Amino acid sequence: MKFKNIIAVVPTLNNDSTIQKVVDDILSYNLKVIVVDDGYTNPVSNILKENENLVIIRHERNKGKGEAILSGAKKVKELGYDYFVCLDGDGQHMASEISKLQKAITKENQIIIGARNFDISNVPNGSKFGRWFSNFWACWDTGFKITDSLSGFRIYPVSILNFQYKTSKFDWEMEVIIKHAWARNEILETSIECYYPKAEDRVSHFRKFEDTMAIVWVHVQMLPIKWANMFFNLFRKVKK
Repeated sequence: MKFKNIIAVVPTLNNDSTIQKVVDDILSYNLKVIVVDDGYTNPVSNILKENENLVIIRHERNKGKGEAILSGAKKVKELGYDYFVCLDGDGQHMASEISKLQKAITKENQIIIGARNFDISNVPNGSKFGRWFSNFWACWDTGFKITDSLSGFRIYPVSILNFQYKTSKFDWEMEVIIKHAWARNEILETSIECYYPKAEDRVSHFRKFEDTMAIVWVHVQMLPIKWANMFFNLFRKVKK
C-alpha cells in the first residue's frame, strides 16, 4: 500500500553526541531521513556526515519541537510521501522498532504511537508519573485508549498539516492528537522497546514543570470546545 512507504523526521536540538548515531541507525534500514535542526548552537550540518538519503532543515532560532516536526512534515509532503515516522535525536528510539509502527497502519490518516516499555532500567519515576497524568487527559479528549501520550516515537500522516495549531513546543504533541481525533481520524498504539541512558548521559529539553503545565493548558483550552460538541450532539439526537 502507498502509505506503507514512509520517511523519517528527526527534530533535534543540541544532541551533538547522539544525532549521528540516530541518523546512521535509521539509514541502516534503508529509510530516508529529514533532520530538523531547531536552532543548534553548532549547526547540525557541521556534525552530520553527508548522505544522499539525508536532508537537513535548519531553524536559525529555536522554535520548539512542534514547529520542528511541522517543518519536517512540509518537506515530507513536498517529497511525495503520505506518512512519516518521527524519532527524537537523543537516541532513545530505535530504528529497529519502526517496522512495528508501520505494520500497525491499516488505512489512511492514522496516527500510530509507539507505546514505550517502561519496565526497563534508568526510567525516571517522574517520567512514569507524567505519562500516567497525561494519558488520563489524552484518553478523555480523544476518545481513544492511549497508554503513552508523551511518546515522541510516532507515525504521522501529512494530513496533520491541515490543522491550525496554538502550540509549538512539547505541548504540540498533545494538541495534534486531539485535533486529529476531533477530525474523525484514528489513533492507534503499538508496543515498542526503547533505550533510556543513565541520568548523567541523558540530554533532554523537556522541562518537567513548565512543559507539563503547558500540556495541561492544552486540555484546559479544549474543554469548552469538547463540552460544546457534546451538548450539540446530544441536542441533535434529542431533536431526531
